Amino acid sequence: MSTRKIILTTKALCKSYVTEGGEIPVLKGIDLTVYAGEIVAIVGASGVGKSTLLHLLGALDRPSRGEVIVGGTPLSKLNDRALAEFRNRHLGFVFQFHHLLPEFTALENVMMPAMIAGGNGPALRERAVALLQEVNVQHRLTHRPGQLSGGEQQRVAVARALMNDPPIVLADEPSGNLDHVASENLHQLLWQLSRRDRRTFLIVTHNLELAQRADRVIELFDGRIKSIHESQNRHAMSGL
Repeated sequence: MSTRKIILTTKALCKSYVTEGGEIPVLKGIDLTVYAGEIVAIVGASGVGKSTLLHLLGALDRPSRGEVIVGGTPLSKLNDRALAEFRNRHLGFVFQFHHLLPEFTALENVMMPAMIAGGNGPALRERAVALLQEVNVQHRLTHRPGQLSGGEQQRVAVARALMNDPPIVLADEPSGNLDHVASENLHQLLWQLSRRDRRTFLIVTHNLELAQRADRVIELFDGRIKSIHESQNRHAMSGL
């Protein structure tokens, strides 16, 4: 019997959007179990619901039907304010276009999630500096996003996602806007962070090299899970 800790589950997860032309189903019943410390890649053609699924898992949107349970907490039981607080404290996000605040420095951007959660003081700055050192942009503390390269911006976004020490980080095409070298560096960074901290990463990607680094690859088709492939990386998870 597996001793791995379940950190996230979905039950019959569905999402539809209502338009003038009628209801458009995007997700049609997703049952998924995610374990602590694993890297899960979500793949599939454009329009199959990958980003929609990630938004539901990350509490950025609510499902039409079904349930998302994170760390034993059913997200449907939380009102909007409680959901926002839960998201800030327990989930980190990295997007394709980083979404850094242009008027703030790299250091201030990284500190932002903790400040939103009500934190303040020198300890926050120390943690943000340490995270920027981890992602190797410590020389860019006082630079604003417009002064950073694409790879540096994404590394700052990764540091920001880790600021509140979330057990789960969700990434939507994190290397989709980077060149090959920057993409490879980012992929290696995410893998190292997952293995060192036993942190769970859920990554939507079209990048085959990134998907191959994952412990499991979940392929979506027509709003459903078409297949789940386990990789050799699974063996590195023994003892989680």
